[in-house]
Amino acid sequence: MAPMRSIPTRLSASAKTWLRSYPPGVPPEIDADAFSSLVEMAEASFSRYAALPAVTCMGQTLTYAELDRLSAAFAAFLQARGLRKGDRVALMLPNVLQSPIALLGALRAGCVVVNVNPLYTARELQHQLADAQVSALVIMEASAHVYCEIAHEVKVPHIVVTTFGDLLGWRRPFVNFIVRRVKKLVAAWSLPDATPFLSALAGGGTPARVAVDGDDLAFLQYTGGTTGVAKGAMLTHRNVVANVLQVEAWCVPLEPGQERVVTALPLYHIFALVANALLFLHLGAHNLLIPNARDLDATVRTLRGFPFTAMTGVNTLFNGLLNTKGFDQLDFSGLKVCLGGGMAVHESVARRWHRVTGRPLVEGYGLTEASPVVCVNRLDARDFTGTIGLPLPSTEIAILGEDGQMAPSGSAGELCVRGPQVMRGYWQREEETGKVLVDGWLHTGDIAVMDEAGFTRIVDRKKDMIVVSGFKVFPNEVEAVIAQMPGVREVGVVGVTDGAGNEIVKAVIVCSDPALTEAAVHAHCASNLTRYKVPKIVEFRAALPKSNVGKILRRELRDAPT
Repeated sequence: MAPMRSIPTRLSASAKTWLRSYPPGVPPEIDADAFSSLVEMAEASFSRYAALPAVTCMGQTLTYAELDRLSAAFAAFLQARGLRKGDRVALMLPNVLQSPIALLGALRAGCVVVNVNPLYTARELQHQLADAQVSALVIMEASAHVYCEIAHEVKVPHIVVTTFGDLLGWRRPFVNFIVRRVKKLVAAWSLPDATPFLSALAGGGTPARVAVDGDDLAFLQYTGGTTGVAKGAMLTHRNVVANVLQVEAWCVPLEPGQERVVTALPLYHIFALVANALLFLHLGAHNLLIPNARDLDATVRTLRGFPFTAMTGVNTLFNGLLNTKGFDQLDFSGLKVCLGGGMAVHESVARRWHRVTGRPLVEGYGLTEASPVVCVNRLDARDFTGTIGLPLPSTEIAILGEDGQMAPSGSAGELCVRGPQVMRGYWQREEETGKVLVDGWLHTGDIAVMDEAGFTRIVDRKKDMIVVSGFKVFPNEVEAVIAQMPGVREVGVVGVTDGAGNEIVKAVIVCSDPALTEAAVHAHCASNLTRYKVPKIVEFRAALPKSNVGKILRRELRDAPT
């Protein structure tokens, strides 16, 4: 029987050792109720920064006034289609102008946003749409065929289809051409009721005001959590408003109306959603959306014309940019903040980034269930710390030992989090919620050590989770897909490190058919899994290492040479 988990109802002041290490100007607490909702926060920015540029993508820029008008038009469209407060709207979009318009429009209509990776396979999309009981789906034409594969299983009442050309010529007669093109496409896909995105905006108008407060859901943000079953983390307006204000309080150098931020991470990822889209919207910043950051040469060319003051990313992105010709020639004179999250920042990358840009690459820590940011290193750090930093204002953390009691300073234990950014729970999964939320504390499953100054170091991740370029991959899901193949007797999936220090997926298979090939496994996985989940290494063995009760020992698979 597992030991009872015990954390005091209130942490004493002496237990909050991190507060003594706070940088100048950072308060210990924020007012999580400063805005009643994300809608109120966004509308304040629309009014205050109306004439300023809000977002740029592929050479087209929207001002805050235009973002206000277009998101209001989309909200009115949703309401005209019968969507009401609490209905779920799925956004299956890359980083394009349509994304913030649809995001803010859905929230203004009182709906709950469900972010979907546009690279999902039909199997992955079907689960998320069905689980969230989605009422409307906004999707790129390039992904529409994926929905068509499962439309007979999951019928979404309202489909909105958009193209990369939408909004690039929205002020010109080219609009009519785009609308006609999309109508032909949706007819060919047997989606006669689908609406072109530009048509959804054409009606304009003012949406009906919806009474939304902090306790209402803003997002169902899907994550594997502590298991491989994708679950929707229920993030309220107050959760996300709080995290925006927490990160703002930490980032003292940022000035309202003065910042230019690069958003290379996809907005459907919780880190970019909050730390880029919503934080910098609140600050009245100019946001540069990069639709395809994997094209590093094109990204560097784009950055030449956008002297940025802030950037977020994952270790692989920063490393890739540093190794791209011309990046070291960019103008970094105005750069203030560089935040790395989603995966561990490597010391070699952080040191090189500092040398090239003149600014530290500051590592933070978070998880979807905490909206997501929990800890961040000091922005004035002069050297790489190897830690995840200090808890944000209004955030408490505790390290729980194996005995279920709080561990002394310097001892390893499970990292637990409490604060206004912690989710309400998992959508329609009370049992799973009860496993991770105990007395208001979120049990992360990550093993950490806190030193006497309050800096925390992650010493082991959730036991089996793999992090590929900042994205979570859960072995159970990949194993289930491979196990469907004829000729597979057993399979174990683990994360291993490649020659460049990046984590990749490895599958170890015991065959019942010796004719099974690595190429066949790759092809099967590519048809059923998003690209980053597909194993880079496929190994065949006569047997898998197991415990005395028959459980596959993933650690031995992970430690074995590839």
